[in-house]
Amino acid sequence: MASTYIDMETLKFLLYEVHDLESILSNDRFVDHDHESLDLFLDSVKEFSDRELFPYFKEMDETPAHHKDGTVIVHKQVDVMMKKGGEMGLIAAPFDYEAGGLQIPFMVHTAATYIQDAANNHLPGYAGLTQGAAELIVHFANKELNEAYVPNMLSGQWGGTMCLTEPQAGSSLSDIVTKATPAADDHYHISGQKIFISGGDYQYAENVVHLVLARIEGAPAGTKGISLFVVPKNRITENGNLESNDVTTVADFQKMGQKGYCTTHLGFGDSGDCKGWLVGEANQGLKYMFMMMNGARIGVGRGAAAIAMAAYQASLQYANERPQGRKLQSSGKKNPNEGQSLIIEHPDVRRMLLLQKSIAEGSISLILLAARYQDILESSKNEDEKQKAKLLLEILIPIVKTFPSEAGALSVTNGLQVLGGYGFCEDFILQQYHRDIRIFSIYEGTTGIQSQDLLGRKVPMENGKALQLLSAEIMETIGKAANYNELAPYAKKLGEKLKLAQEVIGSLMRYAQKGNYERYLADANLFMEFFSHITISWLWLDMATQASISLVSGDTSHSAEFYESKIHAMKFYFKYELTKTTSLAEALMDDETLTVKTDKKVFI
Repeated sequence: MASTYIDMETLKFLLYEVHDLESILSNDRFVDHDHESLDLFLDSVKEFSDRELFPYFKEMDETPAHHKDGTVIVHKQVDVMMKKGGEMGLIAAPFDYEAGGLQIPFMVHTAATYIQDAANNHLPGYAGLTQGAAELIVHFANKELNEAYVPNMLSGQWGGTMCLTEPQAGSSLSDIVTKATPAADDHYHISGQKIFISGGDYQYAENVVHLVLARIEGAPAGTKGISLFVVPKNRITENGNLESNDVTTVADFQKMGQKGYCTTHLGFGDSGDCKGWLVGEANQGLKYMFMMMNGARIGVGRGAAAIAMAAYQASLQYANERPQGRKLQSSGKKNPNEGQSLIIEHPDVRRMLLLQKSIAEGSISLILLAARYQDILESSKNEDEKQKAKLLLEILIPIVKTFPSEAGALSVTNGLQVLGGYGFCEDFILQQYHRDIRIFSIYEGTTGIQSQDLLGRKVPMENGKALQLLSAEIMETIGKAANYNELAPYAKKLGEKLKLAQEVIGSLMRYAQKGNYERYLADANLFMEFFSHITISWLWLDMATQASISLVSGDTSHSAEFYESKIHAMKFYFKYELTKTTSLAEALMDDETLTVKTDKKVFI
């Protein structure tokens, strides 16, 4: 088992020096927090993760959550995660004081949850979904529902979920059929089934509060007729006790990875006695749910970034300890009389480790940037600043969810290869990271869905305004980097790639302008990969620029080697990853159509 799962120094470098958390703390909302207090908070989360999460990571994979006698049996650390995590404020942290929260910046909460994800990605989801469900209630439900459910959710006494997917509908939410029938008093009768409900039931939860999408009888067809309901596993009686609310755990799903994080199939109203309480207005459910979706998608990207980081740490530790072979001499020969070299001395191993490092650190930089925009959106009093943050967040969200998930999986695969044959064996942890990360490109909308969102909605949003703002941010970094001789060539390269992006978008827009949207979006996944490389290269150039500023100024917050390692990783990403945009652009601008369905039989 690897002994290290995270790089706290890099995390704090990104928080304070690259993404300027101090400027967020200047907003009135966060007046009670400062650098020192937030450092203590993050360090306490690390200590908690060291003690209660990381040691149980492998064990939770070996003893999966499973359905038994109408409930789901999970590892005992789920109870610790919820109860002790609740006591520490890990669920309540970003909520307002009035709701029982700590009112800390979302950037810090994101960093804290990233630490937990890296330690044991099977556990934080229970708390995270509870937080998300409570957030929906706080934002959109009435006072009575808030008072009845939120306090016990934020304390970790009760769990929470969000129930969207149904067996016959999958990701097509317009086709959901779960029914809500108005009752005589303030509630509705709920009937239907939901699948793939993470954290949907477990033996330690006194109650699980489900936020359920359902269709009120007579509501319009499609997404316009969907409402949102609070549907607890156990409803509260008049005397304050709990009684069954006819919510049945039909089964659980046995998965390839994340085996300790239960995924359930739930039945509502099988005995005709399931009550639900409307959240907000009727037929606005999908709108409410998707107003919280940015946070959920940041959470998915964060989880994948954390696994990529943990896998990198495990690979790096192995490479620094494993002797094998001998270093190739300049003559092209090896000296058999020399002792074996550590594998970290071999160029191909170093290439794989640098790929892991550049993806893992680039991913968490992207996640923290999105969290920063969310903080500005929630705390700034400047309307222009808020609108800018909103548009930047909107265009980045599909990348935030997708890049860490897809590139992170590639990163972990390379980590497994660093270990060679041992990487494929259960004795080493890389194979578990490899299995765990695969689900993240499916969570909260697949890569195909995110790619169509990026190209189909976010790029043309407000006549391209979001794209223009992002391009301006990238150009600002290019201008700063150009002041340093070592970085200037890379700044120039990124500028050229930004022009290439404009060319690609212009080429694709021809199809949209002709009304051929199917062809316009046919290669959206290629565009996602293309644009992600440009975005991550921007973030690496930003990191390298900050490192260069610190080196020139003699800043000793970190060692010179630390700053130089960031510049080296930036160069690696530009050489080995950014260059892929050339072939991707060629494919995107090729007029030949090969994936749109025609009368021609392709699959024979």
